[in-house]
Amino acid sequence: MSDTPRDADRIGGPDEILDEARVRAFVARSLAGADLDGRSVCLIVPDATRSCPLPLLLAAVHEALHGRATRVTVLLALGTHAAMTDAQIARHLGGPYPGFTVLNHEWWKPETFVGLGDIDADRVAELSEGRLKQPVRVALNRAVVDHDVCLVVGPVFPHEVVGFSGGNKYFFPGVAGQEIIDFSHWLGALITSADIIGTRGITPVRALIDQAASMIPSRRLALCLVVRSGTGELHAASFGPPEAAWAACADVSARTHVRYLDAPVRRVVSVVPTKYDDMWTGAKGFYKVEPVVADGGQVIVYAPHITRISAMHPEIEQIGYHCRDYFLKQWDRFAHHHWGVLAHSTHLRGAGTYDPVRGEHGRVTVTLATGIAEDVVRAANLDYLDPASVDPAVLAADPDTLVVAQAGEVLYRLR
Repeated sequence: MSDTPRDADRIGGPDEILDEARVRAFVARSLAGADLDGRSVCLIVPDATRSCPLPLLLAAVHEALHGRATRVTVLLALGTHAAMTDAQIARHLGGPYPGFTVLNHEWWKPETFVGLGDIDADRVAELSEGRLKQPVRVALNRAVVDHDVCLVVGPVFPHEVVGFSGGNKYFFPGVAGQEIIDFSHWLGALITSADIIGTRGITPVRALIDQAASMIPSRRLALCLVVRSGTGELHAASFGPPEAAWAACADVSARTHVRYLDAPVRRVVSVVPTKYDDMWTGAKGFYKVEPVVADGGQVIVYAPHITRISAMHPEIEQIGYHCRDYFLKQWDRFAHHHWGVLAHSTHLRGAGTYDPVRGEHGRVTVTLATGIAEDVVRAANLDYLDPASVDPAVLAADPDTLVVAQAGEVLYRLR
């Protein structure tokens, strides 16, 4: 297709649903044309917080690599999410896949990582368009560099840190060290979620990630996907170098995963699916709708199944949720915290202002209707609503309210 980058092959499009036979044939053809005979291969795949038909895809990859690759490792790109159990992995990946080794990305273990070097301060300033100027260490799961070829298999969606997810993002932050995770997320927070989410092309965060990925010594390939949100159906798939394969699918995602409204709404109720099991991941129900909420409006994050803010990042409960300028204007107080945690804080609180005299004022109200205790919610600087009092079907009848089912993957924007 004319809008597909020259060095990526793509099937499908925004108005298509690919059948399984076509997907399998595409995977077989793509991997047959790659130089994989006698090579070791590391497959980097998403965890269960992303919609993706991994059983179909991995079965096709397994068939295509059988008898060709010397060894294959499947590495779950957790970022800093919780590890998946054996039972969760079996449901998520399907299988079994004889000859494949499956690993969680054990980001909490220092021995997981190998250093690739630094991106120097001047280059960081160039990539970040002057927002940051300091060196950043690039570390990555050693399984990636211990294989001849690394193959990303994962979807592309609008994303609050990088613009559109996928491609090299599965390396950074997917299987990366804490420093570059924190650094890249804080860069996104400086731009703000509302300004970067769903931005096409190479954003400053994408540029930083691509620079880090260029330091990987293994050959990099990607099988990128556009998934019909909340399902296992595929609109499109692309194969090639991660930069090109990502761009081919980001073009489709921009036309598939974005809904446009003609005017802002006073209230949004985001019904968060159970695949997000804490607010660290469930906060996507806010990110994806913030752009369509009127000034002074409200977002209700409805997730009765969520009972805590974050098991992996308890620091967020001490910091709470605040707008970007709350941190920037008190940087001496907060600079020692994980910047990724500060970024998450700003993403869920959204746009706002802060000064020492008048305090902090959010553009919108963020209300949690979850299983998290009221005192914990309020201590984190968010509003509380008893989830038993929320009936999305009733609220949907209000003309000033938008109810979003299966929230977290589809972005809502104003025309």
